[in-house]
Order: sequence, then C-alpha cells, then structure tokens
Amino acid sequence: MTTENSNAQELQPKPILSYIKDIPNICSIAGLGCTLLAIYFIILGIYPAAMIGMIWAVAFDWADGLVARRMKGRTGGDRIFGGQLDLLIDIVSYGVTPAILILSYGKFDPILLPVVFVMLVAAVIRLSYFSTFGLVDGSKYTGLAMDNNSIFLVFIFLFEGLFGEGIFFVILCASGLGLAALNVSQIKTPKLSGNPVNVFILAAYTLGMTIVYGWKLL
Repeated sequence: MTTENSNAQELQPKPILSYIKDIPNICSIAGLGCTLLAIYFIILGIYPAAMIGMIWAVAFDWADGLVARRMKGRTGGDRIFGGQLDLLIDIVSYGVTPAILILSYGKFDPILLPVVFVMLVAAVIRLSYFSTFGLVDGSKYTGLAMDNNSIFLVFIFLFEGLFGEGIFFVILCASGLGLAALNVSQIKTPKLSGNPVNVFILAAYTLGMTIVYGWKLL
C-alpha cells in the first residue's frame, strides 16, 4: 500500500510550464528549435543551412537522454513527460522534416505526395510501436531508430554537387523510402544514443557537418 501511494504521488501532475525547467526537456525543446530552422531553410531551398539544423536537432535529442540518465531526483512523472515530449518532437524532426525536404527538392510536385505519405506513415507507426513496446532486452530497437534518418540524409547531401539535380532527386527519394522500410522492419539495431562514446562521436560529426555546410553557405 505504501508503495502504491508513493507511486501515485510521484505521478501527480505539476503545473504544465514547470516541466520546461527540466534540463533534459530544455535540450528537447532546443532540438525542436533546430528542426524549425531546418524546415524554414528547406522551404526556402537553402539546403546547407537546413542540414545544419537537422543534425543539431539530432545532437540535442541525444543530449537530452544523456543528461536525463545522469540527473538525480527526477520523478516518475518527469520521466514519463520527458518521454512523451521526445516522442512528439521526433515525429516532427524525423518524420515531417525529411518529408518536407523531399517535397521541397522536388519543387512541391504533387506526384511526390504518395512518397512522403509512405514516409510519414512509416514514421508514426515506428514511433507508436516503440512507445508501446520499448526496447528489446533494454538495449536494442526493433527497426531502425528514426534519428538515423536525419544522420543519413545529412550525409548524402554532401554529394549533391556530384550528380545532376534529377539524378540526386531520385537518390533522395530512394533513400527516403529505403529508410522508411528500415524504420518499420524487424531488424534489431543497437541503441546508439545510450552509449556516451557514441554521443561524443555524434558531437564530432555534428561539428564537422556544421563546418562543411557552413563553408557551403559562404
């Protein structure tokens, strides 16, 4: 009975805006801001700036998990709220943003709507599945984690200048559909963001991509 009461007390809601003060949630919201900038520059067709926003969104996403695991005194309610916040932001960052990227690069041709619809369906199904069933054995995902989509798309955009616009657009669409298939596949992939070493590797990758794409903007 005492345990039940303590759990119920731990899950009592606090004022809505009080969760903004939670440092992991601040990281999540910062990542959402990067995603907003990415979408803004995608619509404008300034893709190097968009790539910087996309990769920084991933960096903040990984950072919030690292910070949350190291923080003491977070309640069960804090953890559940943070998990839901992450999930909703992931839909925007890793589902909506790549879809808008493909639409923008294809000059918003309506023929692309089935392609991006498939990508969005895969994203929401994959995230709903993870939200329901979580990790396998506490360390592996079923299907490719959505953050890998942005990491990969930011990488392949480095080679945009090596192909004609039409050829690269086909590569971009094929990549989007391929990633969507992997997102909802039964393959087991490790939780890369759970390892501090991988977080530092991503930090180096993020800084490297920022320098490269920043140079392209000059």
